[in-house]
Amino acid sequence: MRSSLLIPACLLLMWVSPLYAQDSSHTQHAVPDHSDHSSQHEMPTDGSTESMPAAHDHQAMQQMQMETSQPVTAETELRDPHGYSGGYVRGSGPYTLAPEDQLSLADEMVFTGLWVDRFEYVESHDIDATEFEGHAWIGDSYNRFLLRSEIEIIEDTLDVAEIDLLHSRAISPFWDLRLGVRREVRDEGHRNWASIGLAGLAPYWFEIDASLFVGEGGNTLLDIEAEYDLLLTQRLVMQPRLDVHTYGKTDTTMRQGEGLSLVKWGFRLRYEFNRQFAPYFGIERVLKYGKTADLLLPGEDRADTHWIAGLKFWF
Repeated sequence: MRSSLLIPACLLLMWVSPLYAQDSSHTQHAVPDHSDHSSQHEMPTDGSTESMPAAHDHQAMQQMQMETSQPVTAETELRDPHGYSGGYVRGSGPYTLAPEDQLSLADEMVFTGLWVDRFEYVESHDIDATEFEGHAWIGDSYNRFLLRSEIEIIEDTLDVAEIDLLHSRAISPFWDLRLGVRREVRDEGHRNWASIGLAGLAPYWFEIDASLFVGEGGNTLLDIEAEYDLLLTQRLVMQPRLDVHTYGKTDTTMRQGEGLSLVKWGFRLRYEFNRQFAPYFGIERVLKYGKTADLLLPGEDRADTHWIAGLKFWF
């Protein structure tokens, strides 16, 4: 029984063995040994590059590209700003609007305005007066030219008129530097001043206007004004105000003394029908000090209280 099974098994083994040997030899040729693969990329000891044809060709191509290309500079690294414009520039092209229809930024435009801060009637125990303070301006967000004036009329007679021509330049988001000249007209005489000033919004929302004037004969004047708007409601506003004058020299003709000369402080309560129109009334205390008080005419008081009714507007 065993001999009968052994003969067919031997025949089957003799038929399968050549096929397995042929398949094994094919596999060895398809997947080379790792040692042979690594040896093909090994650098020769003599320094030649014959065993690395692929690396040699790649280096040669890079060398050719570097020789033919332009040198890399700061200008070639930047994108051409006109590379995608199609030859058009700003303000030209088939879809360009007419100049009157084009949009402009606010800092590219020139505006004008009139600001009247005080137009008021003043009454005290010895005088009735009308006072005006305001300015007209033209310019943009950074540079403006101002024509500013302060006028005081007492008993229908011009007492003092101050006219300033100023150039205002924004030096920060809240402050303007102002340079200009002033013409001062009084009953006693006239005077010219050169001025430099700083105007803007101080911390805690105080409005400050400080100016230094240099006049004829070497006289100087430091004028500081400060205001604060206290909103009692969205329309009812209480405004404390302070105005201080200090002179560097005594001028007997203009009746202005050296040192602290004049202080005005008071309150104005205004009602804003809108932001551009606001009537008000208030009270103000006027004090004269030092040599200016010594130069007062007979009948004039060193201290006086003014009752005020006025109007503030702008457009």
